[in-house]
Amino acid sequence: MSVLNSPALRRLRSRKAAVAGVAVASAAAVGLTLVPTDADAGTTAEVAAAAPVSWKVDPAQAAKVQESIATQQSSFEAQVKAQLEKKKAEAEAAKKKAEAEKKAEAEKKAKAAAEKRAEEKAAADRKARAAKPAKVTYPNNLDGWIREALSIMKKHDIPGSYEGIHRNIMRESSGNPLAINNWDINARNGVPSKGLLQVIKPTFDAYHVAGTKKDQYDPVANIVAACNYAADRYGSMDNVDSAY
Repeated sequence: MSVLNSPALRRLRSRKAAVAGVAVASAAAVGLTLVPTDADAGTTAEVAAAAPVSWKVDPAQAAKVQESIATQQSSFEAQVKAQLEKKKAEAEAAKKKAEAEKKAEAEKKAKAAAEKRAEEKAAADRKARAAKPAKVTYPNNLDGWIREALSIMKKHDIPGSYEGIHRNIMRESSGNPLAINNWDINARNGVPSKGLLQVIKPTFDAYHVAGTKKDQYDPVANIVAACNYAADRYGSMDNVDSAY
């Protein structure tokens, strides 16, 4: 008998085949433990080769395998869910950050525009103030009245000087804006002379200058009207040296 075909060698090959079969079956059944039932270590190689091999599933081991698979699946699903939630949270955070940056940029632009408008307005105001001469105020006394009257006379081209006006005021009323003459011919005619330059009502009304008060006793209005009358009759108040 050939050594290659001896009973012992055939038994060894049979055992190897059985072990290989068990490994393949275990892999196909996802790790189930399969136990041979009809194999007998004492049987001959011929009987082992001829008899069919059957396998029995261990329920306890199968349950453990199923539980392990379920646990792994749950763990995998949890990991996938966690990754999806993480990506969603990152996307939301990125979106909020972009919106916040966009809002901040819009607010920055609005602030810059407001500051620019404020600067332009301030510049325009400064320019307007520079173009418009500041309002001159005059003291409420004889000096202030004469100087204010001269500024109005200048606008209306009425001649006269500070000296000429002051000289005639001191002669006519001594600088009293409420002075009144109740004894001359004008007074007897019912139109007494009044004010700093002793102007009668008809003359005051005729030579009154717009922009001044219509009041004979008002010092500025009285001076301007009297100087306007003197300019018409004498060329200037400077040319008046007596009653006029």
